[in-house]
Amino acid sequence: MRNIIIKKLIQATIKDPDIILMTSDLGYNAFEPFREQFPKQFYNLGVSENNMVGVGSGLALRGKKVFIYSILPFLIFRCFEQIRNIICHNNLNVKLLGAGGGFSYGNQGVSHNTTEDLSILRSLPNLTIFTPGTHIETTLAFDIMMRQNGPGFIRLGKVPNMEFHPREPKYLLGDGIIIKDGYEIVIFCIGNIIEDVMEAANKLDQLGLNTQVVSFITIKPINKDYIIKMSQSFRAIFTVEEHGELGGLGTAISEILVESNTSNTFFRRIGVNNKNLLEIGTQKYLKGINGISQQGIVERITSYLNEK
Repeated sequence: MRNIIIKKLIQATIKDPDIILMTSDLGYNAFEPFREQFPKQFYNLGVSENNMVGVGSGLALRGKKVFIYSILPFLIFRCFEQIRNIICHNNLNVKLLGAGGGFSYGNQGVSHNTTEDLSILRSLPNLTIFTPGTHIETTLAFDIMMRQNGPGFIRLGKVPNMEFHPREPKYLLGDGIIIKDGYEIVIFCIGNIIEDVMEAANKLDQLGLNTQVVSFITIKPINKDYIIKMSQSFRAIFTVEEHGELGGLGTAISEILVESNTSNTFFRRIGVNNKNLLEIGTQKYLKGINGISQQGIVERITSYLNEK
């Protein structure tokens, strides 16, 4: 996804001299084309993420359109005070590009696992949160982000091998995008766990559970009317995310369903349990032991439905 963003950013910067890209000694083998083409609009602040956010905020106050890149734990957890107090509270036009959502950097150790970022960021005012899962969704997210004047965050992962959208879909901010039709149960998902979800949905079909899959490009905002309408059309709703069960997509959907007072649809969240994640391993391994692999999704959905 990072390379997609850079290509789009280069195209935009050709037409807009106010765009600035900042990094904290990261982005090698990706940012070189931007740096070579726009040397006066590229800043490497070194290993000083908090300072980078402060400098970027200052440039935004001077009318620049600032994009700040780092891997997620360094960008969000380390810089949360600056993001909250400077960017969001002042509604600055700063876009945060966070690489490595979920277990993308699982081999680097527990400090690099990001399963709390969405729950933290959802609490901030003025911030639009993008959670694309495919090449087309990443392109859509960038285009929307460019049109918005205010804080934005995009959670970047790895693009799946398969593109699940045959073409760029019509999209309204806050809605979901149907990537697999079904009529009995529906799975809402975000990010590049979409590949596991699609495999799980096909397996559920084979088990006699006709499954629809809906991907959300944004977790904030989410269209309440869209969710309520969906809840009236299916026997059960499940959310699946490479994030903790607290505060992410599942929480956002459950808040809407509870407050609507109109839905009796069976609903369950599927994510990472709220615990210390001490294991180290590949993204595939960590998804497996946390019950969000393709097989884990199937087992949890069938188990939940058997409890119903």
